[in-house]
Amino acid sequence: MAAPSDERRGPLTGVRVVELAGIGPSPFACMLLADLGADVIRIDRPGPSPLPLPMPPEADLLRRGRPSVALDLKHPDGLATVLRLVETADVLVEGYRPGVAERLGLGPDTCLERNPRLVYARMTGWGQDGPLAHAAGHDNGYIAITGALAAIGAAGGPPQLPLNLVGDFGGGAMYLVVGILAGLLEARTGGRGQVVDAAIVDGTSHLAAMIVGMVGGGVWSSERGTNVLDGGLPWYSVYEASDGGWLAVGALEDQFWQVLLERLGLTQDVPDRRDPSTWPALRSMLAETFRTRTRDEWTHVFEGTDACVAPVLDFAEAAKHPHLAARGTYVERDGLVQPAPAPRFSRTPGALSTPPPAAGSGTREALTAWGIEDVDGLIDSGAAVQTGSRYSADTTDR
Repeated sequence: MAAPSDERRGPLTGVRVVELAGIGPSPFACMLLADLGADVIRIDRPGPSPLPLPMPPEADLLRRGRPSVALDLKHPDGLATVLRLVETADVLVEGYRPGVAERLGLGPDTCLERNPRLVYARMTGWGQDGPLAHAAGHDNGYIAITGALAAIGAAGGPPQLPLNLVGDFGGGAMYLVVGILAGLLEARTGGRGQVVDAAIVDGTSHLAAMIVGMVGGGVWSSERGTNVLDGGLPWYSVYEASDGGWLAVGALEDQFWQVLLERLGLTQDVPDRRDPSTWPALRSMLAETFRTRTRDEWTHVFEGTDACVAPVLDFAEAAKHPHLAARGTYVERDGLVQPAPAPRFSRTPGALSTPPPAAGSGTREALTAWGIEDVDGLIDSGAAVQTGSRYSADTTDR
């Protein structure tokens, strides 16, 4: 297969981003920026990944859309190269613990002195200050102290980890991107850049604003699985089918509830759902009925109705769902099924550009494209490393 075009498309075309490689939310944010057309250059450190995964680099989708440059940030020429990149960049993204970038000589004061219009975006779990700022951590710990984790799970059971969607990507990466875009807009109108402090604990708490308000209003219980949106209502829950598959039911409104009952064949002797004392009986009735057919049989029964029932699909099945297939929500690129760029734009749509590169595979080409001179000299000195083929897992030094 021919290598994909590097032509940039999307509403962020012309925006230049320097990414100091991290894990989790910061690469996801930079993937999103690249999907929307930004020219992102990823700076990897030479050597193995801090989180070795049993998959080839081309399957690491968080690296897609931009080249990887391997620079030794402790080598004076490696540091000087990053600072030269900063001079022509619009954004710098770093995901280190507080103080690490400063010790490397790449802190916000140094970078903003080089480029006063720079948006310096910092991604951490705990934030740049506070008692836990310098502590190690991961997604589950961040969402644990915000209250979000305690609210997720079945009644009577333990808290359930929502993958790392709520913390790393929802409360972290998406808020980092919002901060970057707001910072870019302000820099273009005010002429000066600034530091964006995006912390997963802040973003997750903000993400939970509606639930926090319901808690304060006395309409949300701290007991998991007993509330309106956490499976506590029999008509807003999940039910097992006869084949072990699952159906998600969301018939909150009265008109949707009536359609649900009609399609289930429950038109007589149904308890009044406005009486909470009937909810256990209602749940049992729904559960017994759903167990009479397979997931796909029920999917056919509810197709085209307003019952608000959907099959619970795994990721492989999701890519083939007729609605998602029609919209191109998942696409196959370079032999790998992956989510298409989102959101969508009518005039300047985003697009997939390059596949995930091996670390350091774009050093020579990307540095040259960004105006860095004598790249071969940097490679010869050890300040930069050029690895193997740009579009394969081959990382043999040339």
